[in-house]
Amino acid sequence: MQLRLEHFIERVMYASRWIMAPVFLGMSLVLLVLAIKFFQELYHFLPHILEADEGQVILKLLTFIDLTLVGSLTLIVMFSGYENFVSRLDIGSEAEKLDWLGTHDYGSLKMKVATSIVAISSIRLLKVFMEVENTDNDKMLWFVVIHLTLVLSAFIMGYLDKISKH
Repeated sequence: MQLRLEHFIERVMYASRWIMAPVFLGMSLVLLVLAIKFFQELYHFLPHILEADEGQVILKLLTFIDLTLVGSLTLIVMFSGYENFVSRLDIGSEAEKLDWLGTHDYGSLKMKVATSIVAISSIRLLKVFMEVENTDNDKMLWFVVIHLTLVLSAFIMGYLDKISKH
């Protein structure tokens, strides 16, 4: 009786991974939102491109890069998370397959997320620096402290991941 109960509990726990499938599917809606925001920004920027100075162009470019990085991070989390925790993607042999699919374990996924967050934070910090005259010194300090905290956290996670593999 105890073995059957244990087996039942284990099967329910294993099947519960499918609860995450709609969450990963929902990430597709996040990508749609990012794409809409990207093209909304582009639509508002293009009519003024000839009158924009170099600084405004660079700031807008950083916004586009920021949105693109967040979208790429969303894709990595969506596909890798699904493959690591729910099921292998069976997209057929004739379909174009991304080279990195199935190559990210939980540790490498964690590092991709951490480095992407640092990259996104770097872009945000660069945007703040480019508008330094509009930012209070104490706010500037907090931006730098938060960014350095993210960098240090990513470095420590990478180091711990490296030593745990040896």
